Amino acid sequence: MKIVFFSTQPYDIQFFNLHKDEFGFELIYFEAALSKKTARLAENAEAVCVFVNDKLTAEVIDLLASQGVKIIALRCAGFNNVDLEAAKRNGIKVCRVPAYSPEAVAEHAVAMLLTLNRKTHKAYNRVREQNFSLNGLLGFDVHNKTVGVVGTGNIGKAFCKIMLGFGCKVSAFDVIANRDLEALGVEFKPLQEVLESDIISLHCPLNDQTMHLINDTTIAMMKKGVMLINTSRGGLIDTKSVIQALKSGQIGYLGIDVYEQEEKLFFRDLSSDIIQDDLIQRLMSFPNVLITAHQAFFTEDALSQISTTTLKNIKDLLEKGNLENKAAFLA
Repeated sequence: MKIVFFSTQPYDIQFFNLHKDEFGFELIYFEAALSKKTARLAENAEAVCVFVNDKLTAEVIDLLASQGVKIIALRCAGFNNVDLEAAKRNGIKVCRVPAYSPEAVAEHAVAMLLTLNRKTHKAYNRVREQNFSLNGLLGFDVHNKTVGVVGTGNIGKAFCKIMLGFGCKVSAFDVIANRDLEALGVEFKPLQEVLESDIISLHCPLNDQTMHLINDTTIAMMKKGVMLINTSRGGLIDTKSVIQALKSGQIGYLGIDVYEQEEKLFFRDLSSDIIQDDLIQRLMSFPNVLITAHQAFFTEDALSQISTTTLKNIKDLLEKGNLENKAAFLA
C-alpha cells in the first residue's frame, strides 16, 4: 500500500522509515505542503499523511477522492485544518494521533515559563561574551504563584501536575472538570477567574469557540504583568491584541510555540530571507517575548509514538474499517 506524506521534514523520514517495515507500507515523502496545487502528488495512493499546516479544504479533499485516496492520516492531535464533512461526503476516513507523549508538550511549556522568568537564554549569551553581570536578569519564585490552565486534556493535565510539583496554586478551566486533577488539588473555576492567575498556559484545541480566546476583552481580565504561555494552537491568540498588551505592560511575559500565521514561516530556514510578516517581527522585537517554532512535540519519544500510532491507524482502518482507539477516529 502506498502512503504519500506532505510537509515532510528530515525527522519525519527518519522515524517513519524506522517503523515502516513493521507494517509493510510504501512511503513516499514530499516536502511540499498539501494544497490544491500539490494534491495531484497523491495520485495512486490509498492514504495521505499530513501535518498541522496542511490545508485540507473541501476542494482539496474532493481532489484527493478523485485520485482514489481512502484515508487521511494526521500525524498530530489537532484537526482544525480538515473539513471533516467533506471527508465524510467523499467516503474518506480521517484519523489522528490524539496523544503522543503529552509530557513532551507540557515540559516545553514549563521550559518556556522558566526561561522567560529567569532569562536563561539571555544569561547564556552574556556569559559566552564574558559578561557576568546579573543586571536585567531578575526573576521571581514560581513556587506559590497562581497558575491558570485553560484546557485539561492529556497535555493540560500533565502541565497541571508539573506545576503542582513546583508548589503552585493551580486552577483550571474546561468544559468538564477532571476529577483526578481535583483530587490532586487543582481547582476548576470559570474562565474569568482562571485568567486572573499570575501565569496562564493554554492547552485547549482550536475551534469556533476558542478562536481568539485571548483578545482585548479577556486580556483586560488578567493581572497586569501576567505571564502567558501558548503551546497549543496559534489561533487561540489575537496577535494584534497581545502586541498592544505587551506595549502597555498588561502582559509582562509571552511565550509562544505556535503562531496564527505559522504555516508561512515555521519548519523552514528563512535566515537569508526578509520576512514579510510584520506581526511576528514586532513580537520578536520585545525583550520579554520568547518564540519557538512549533517544537514542543519534538522529542524522540513523541516522534516514535507519532510514527507507530499513525501507521497502526492506517493499517487498522484498511483491515478492520475502524480503530481500537476511538479518540483517533475523526470521520
